[in-house]
Amino acid sequence: MKRLWLSIAVLSAGCARPDSPLEVLGAIPEFVLTAQNGQDFSSTALGGHIWVANFIFTNCAGPCPRMSSQMAQVQNLTEDLPGLRLVTFTVDPERDTPEVLAAYAKRQKADKRWVFLTGSQATLHKLKREAFLLGNVDGQLNHSTRFVLVDGQSRIRAYYDTSEAQSIRTLVRDIRRL
Repeated sequence: MKRLWLSIAVLSAGCARPDSPLEVLGAIPEFVLTAQNGQDFSSTALGGHIWVANFIFTNCAGPCPRMSSQMAQVQNLTEDLPGLRLVTFTVDPERDTPEVLAAYAKRQKADKRWVFLTGSQATLHKLKREAFLLGNVDGQLNHSTRFVLVDGQSRIRAYYDTSEAQSIRTLVRDIRRL
């Protein structure tokens, strides 16, 4: 009987404890890049929106197809969240022109919430390294395979390793928490 009460107490305590708040890990400065439609895209359009960012290149034979598929999963799992934005930055701006990004977005079945961005190597490098804290865009096409969760005040709230099986489920849970 004592074990039963102890089990009930432990389970009740576990249910009553809310998740701890996500930390603020950094801030994303304002930026202007070019979207897949060829138009300027200002980060001010993301103001007030929760968003998920990643860095890929369209002709990648490595992790990028998996990452894009996972971003599509996030898109599909959050269809009920019209305010969520998904932002994919290229690490290969010389080849990933707006036209190439538009074709890639179409293959990914990207909805209106998901934007693909390109710009100068210098701007992308600065964002990836100094704002998102994900390393260099150095022309070698090496890049992080992490997704970044950003809140409506452009603050980084979490990183998700896309090679981990539970990462997308955890990301979607955290999006809903924000």
